[in-house]
Amino acid sequence: MDPSTPRRRVRSFVRREGRLTTAQGEALERLWPRYGVAPEGILDLPALFARRAPVTLEIGFGNGDTLLALAEQKPEEDFLGIEVHRPGVGRLLRELDNRGLTNVRVLQTDAVDILEHHLPDACLDRVLVLFPDPWPKKRHHKRRLVQPAFAALVARCLKPAGILHLATDWEDYARQMLEVMEHAPGYVNAAGPGAFSPRPPERIVTRFERRGERRGHRVRDLVYRRN
Repeated sequence: MDPSTPRRRVRSFVRREGRLTTAQGEALERLWPRYGVAPEGILDLPALFARRAPVTLEIGFGNGDTLLALAEQKPEEDFLGIEVHRPGVGRLLRELDNRGLTNVRVLQTDAVDILEHHLPDACLDRVLVLFPDPWPKKRHHKRRLVQPAFAALVARCLKPAGILHLATDWEDYARQMLEVMEHAPGYVNAAGPGAFSPRPPERIVTRFERRGERRGHRVRDLVYRRN
């Protein structure tokens, strides 16, 4: 390979599309203009939400359960959600409409691209990465999202004292996350050096998490503060 050729970035996801229900498809078509964001250039978050308020970004929101719960609990705050899988996006849009929530915007794209190219410095109060794909096979560990480069991208986007909250039910991934974050510049472990955190009360227990617990997977939370 020619060394001058740019290396292709390893993605942390593949588009494993499940079946898109009729309701989800209709929600995507009807509600995307209201809630969806097609990023072009640097996002102006106050303009996006028509106000200035604390902003939380959830990366990989799945079916949107956590995002919905937080948006309902905290109407005075704003929420960005990123998810590449259309059924989950469609479900979230439908629920946002059903519940009359106006403080959520949705991106259906690669989170790393958004962090690299579309968010200004120090614009986020919190970033959530809850139960990302664990890529359990050792040869696939390079695809895991939480790596030193990712921690650095999040650090750029977090405000001083902003929070990065990670969670996983795969023990070896939890240990890798801890190793990465303990050595990541610009962060302090909220639970103390080398420690996992208790589950913050605002993080709801999802169906996905209960399924992992039934399989004997211990859930680990990691909470880091931008210093």
